[in-house]
Amino acid sequence: MANHSEGSPNLPHTEGGLTDAEYYWRDHQPWLQECGYMLRPRYRPDWVPSWLGTKKLFSQCEDGYGLIHPYVNDATRISDGALVLLKQVSVIVHPHEVSIGRYLCSDELRSDPDNHCVPLHDVLKDPSEENTVILVMPLLRKCDDPEFDTIGEVVDFIRQLVNGLKFMHAHHVAHRDIMLSNVMFDPKPMYPDMYHPRRRERKRDFTGKAKHYSRTESPVKYYYVDFGLSRKYESEDYPPRELPILGGDKSVPEFQGNGYDKAVDPFPTDIYYLGNLIRMAFIRHYENLSFLHPLIADMVQNEPEKRPLIEEVASRFMEATSALSPGVLRDRLRERNESTVVRFFRGLEHFYRTAKYVVKRLSPVPTPPA
Repeated sequence: MANHSEGSPNLPHTEGGLTDAEYYWRDHQPWLQECGYMLRPRYRPDWVPSWLGTKKLFSQCEDGYGLIHPYVNDATRISDGALVLLKQVSVIVHPHEVSIGRYLCSDELRSDPDNHCVPLHDVLKDPSEENTVILVMPLLRKCDDPEFDTIGEVVDFIRQLVNGLKFMHAHHVAHRDIMLSNVMFDPKPMYPDMYHPRRRERKRDFTGKAKHYSRTESPVKYYYVDFGLSRKYESEDYPPRELPILGGDKSVPEFQGNGYDKAVDPFPTDIYYLGNLIRMAFIRHYENLSFLHPLIADMVQNEPEKRPLIEEVASRFMEATSALSPGVLRDRLRERNESTVVRFFRGLEHFYRTAKYVVKRLSPVPTPPA
């Protein structure tokens, strides 16, 4: 690979120029192209910033946007033009991520409708760094972008996550890092023409706003991502025991105080993670989700052994939501402490939007195709 300091017109730390982390991708671009994946113009060896010599700011240009995360980049699959995500992984730091990813999207498991684990399209062995691989996955979107609108949309979201965790646990996989940022969705139904990977409100060619539909109009499938901390167990390993490892959610009760020295069963911790995700993302923000309160309270109990198994979670969730009427499911999510004026105008806007859904006979609980 080329030395990134040689002959580059885009020195690091200049306004809009490549950062140190981006040179990895610039230097690997020719190899990735040979593998069938084209990076954006910004990461090509002959890149000259498009705003040079113009009155444009780098923020007005497609190639002015760098990485969100140093180890993650987007690319276009040359064979069909599909947008994909490339993730740089150290097999020393995360020795199980590749094997678990391959297992969960194997021929045996990927057709299961309850499989909500991110598909793994390809694993590329870095030619210059012995212990590094590049995982190729579909380009997904943050699960809460755009925000949820109706109770039915939240019910569909939670149902998919519960079924997905039940699938993982049935196949002896503990995720161990469930949080909102590790749940994403396939945006193609909502964004049929897709969007720019770094400016998600813009079209792919940066010419205007990306058109999109609501979740109710175009149901989406949600996926668990990031299996770097995950573990798969064999039948003889049960009940498994693992020393705590901190993921993104630092609030796990069994990891507090002196809990770092005690090996615990990771499956009840997954239950806590999922319950706390729902609690923090929805219950604490919206006042009309009381039907979830008893289940979530049990999922986030301090004592791991008192938390329900995922099969019970799925059963109780189905029982709690099956009793909701279409009118309740079509109701908008009402934020706590909304003023009377805000509530009136949001309610009015929601009424007209919902009327359109009723006329089109759209289900109040969006369900993506299997």
